Amino acid sequence: MLKMISRNQSKMILSLQKRKVREENSLFVIEGDKMVREYILAGNRVVLMAGKPEWIDGESAAVTAGADEIVTVSYDELRRISSLRTPHNVLAVAPMKKVQFSDSILSGRLTLALECVQDPGNLGTIIRIAAWFGIENIICSPDSVDFYNPKVIQATMGAFMHVNVWYMPLDGLLAKAAGEGIPVYGTVMDSTSVYGSDLGSEGIILFGNESRGISDALLRHVTNRITIPGPGKPIAGLESLNVSMATAIVCSEFFRRGNRH
Repeated sequence: MLKMISRNQSKMILSLQKRKVREENSLFVIEGDKMVREYILAGNRVVLMAGKPEWIDGESAAVTAGADEIVTVSYDELRRISSLRTPHNVLAVAPMKKVQFSDSILSGRLTLALECVQDPGNLGTIIRIAAWFGIENIICSPDSVDFYNPKVIQATMGAFMHVNVWYMPLDGLLAKAAGEGIPVYGTVMDSTSVYGSDLGSEGIILFGNESRGISDALLRHVTNRITIPGPGKPIAGLESLNVSMATAIVCSEFFRRGNRH
């Protein structure tokens, strides 16, 4: 017989909305029927599954067997522990993925680098874009939003399973890459159009903060400046593209040139 969720379990799930707690326990929360199901069916385990009884009863053994512990929750209980305004039927607590970073990942492939991207929706969408175009690695500056933020995970729509995200100072990393002949592409407002630029199958594509763009400190390491051409004259209220939109356009052009991985 399935157990009801305990008070301590509810407190634990709520506490994982804080980055410090997630990092201390190496745990994060996945919400939603489809994401929990696909996460487990991809061969991953969860330490706790909390779902409405009818949802759990309707799932296959392949899904429920992927949880170390299963507890039932009412809709009101889900509302209390969920980070969503309108919760789904289930959420799960999963261990964080541990992948060791190596400089070798920068060679022979495309990597995304993000400087101070702070909106969870933007990071989640960028992860989804990277997965779509086969880009497996994203390197973020330490002041970027946390990969395991519930809103980031939700915005990836499951793509977080297919992309590695690391956090480290970008200054030294980009300087070393450029020094070793690895192209560093930087998206700026005024430069060569991405459609007329020489785009290779190896390199780091750097995107800046939502409002400030790429800082001067990192811009000095950019070897290939690219821009997305826009309107020929200024338009009130339209100064630049959203960073996730810019990422989609740039990655699409690399992909169109045959730089597929």
